[in-house]
Amino acid sequence: MKRVFSGVQPTGNIHIGNYLGALKQFVELQNENDCLYCIVDMHSITVQQDPATLRKNILDVAALYLAVGLDPKKSIVFVQSDVSGHAELSWVLTCAAYTGELSRMTQFKQKSKGRESAPAGLFNYPVLMAADILLYDTDIVPVGNDQKQHIELTRDLAIRVNNKYGETFVVPDGRFLKSGARIMALDDPTSKMSKSAENVHSRISLLDTPQKIKKSIMKATTDSDGVVRFDLENKPGISNLLNIYSAFSGKEVSEIEKAYEGHGYGDFKKDLVEIAVGAIAPIQERFQEIRESQELLEILKDGAERANAISEATMKRVKERFGLGY
Repeated sequence: MKRVFSGVQPTGNIHIGNYLGALKQFVELQNENDCLYCIVDMHSITVQQDPATLRKNILDVAALYLAVGLDPKKSIVFVQSDVSGHAELSWVLTCAAYTGELSRMTQFKQKSKGRESAPAGLFNYPVLMAADILLYDTDIVPVGNDQKQHIELTRDLAIRVNNKYGETFVVPDGRFLKSGARIMALDDPTSKMSKSAENVHSRISLLDTPQKIKKSIMKATTDSDGVVRFDLENKPGISNLLNIYSAFSGKEVSEIEKAYEGHGYGDFKKDLVEIAVGAIAPIQERFQEIRESQELLEILKDGAERANAISEATMKRVKERFGLGY
C-alpha cells in the first residue's frame, strides 16, 4: 500500500471548493492506501490567530473530516501540533534549504507583496510543509495545482538530503487535481473559491444554512446570453456552476447542458440549489452528531499516538544520518 499524507488549515469554515477538490479525494484514497490526514494548525499561525477561535476551528475541521467520510479505522486523523516531529524535522530541513529557493515561492511573494518586512514563518512555511510530508515516508500527496511548487521543493529537499547523507527520505509524488475539479469563486469565476474572501456569497461553506446556500447560488455571476453551456473562456461563471452541478450530481457536464436546452439560468440555478443543499445535508447531520462528542477527542488522541509512532521512527533515522545526539 502507498502512504498518503495531506492536511487542511483550521482557518475558518471549509467550503465546497475544499470538499470537491480535496476532501472527496481523501475519502477515495483511504480505501486503497495507508493514509494520514492532518489538521495543520501550526501553519495557520503564520498570521495572527485568536487562540479560542483557532481551537474551535481545529475541532470543526476534525469533525468535518469525519463528516465527509474519513474513517479513523482506515486513516490516521490528527492535529499537527500534537506531533512534535513536525517542528523538529522542519528545523533540520531549514538547515538544508536555501533562502534563494524559499524567496522564489509564489505564495510567499503574493502574501508578502507590498510589505517592507514579512513574518519569518510566512517565509519558512514551505519547509514546514515539506517536513509534514517527509516525516511519514509519504509516497503520494493529494494537492491542488497551486501547491505544485511546494511539492517540488519537498522533493528537492528530500533528494538533496539523500544525496548528502544517504537514503533518509522517501521522495514523494504529488497527485494533482483535474482541472474540472477546480471550483472558483461565485462572485468572480476567474479566482479560486477562498475561505478568506470578504464577500461571504463568493463561497458555499459546508456548514452554511440552506437559505445561505440558495442566496449565494442565485447571486452567482453568470453572463447575459442565458444559455447553459460550458465555455471556460467566454462563460466562466456558468461553467463554474456546471462544474459544481456535475460534481454534486455525478452527471457529465454534457448531460446537464442537454437537460437545460431552452431553459434560462433561473431554472438551472434553482435546481442547483436543491442539488447542493441535498448533497451537503448528510455532512451537516454527521457533523452535528460528532462535533461535541467525546468520540471526536478520542479519535484525535488515538490519531496523534499513531502518527507519533511513525514520526519517531523517521526522526531516529534523521538524527542518525545528521549526527545529532550521542
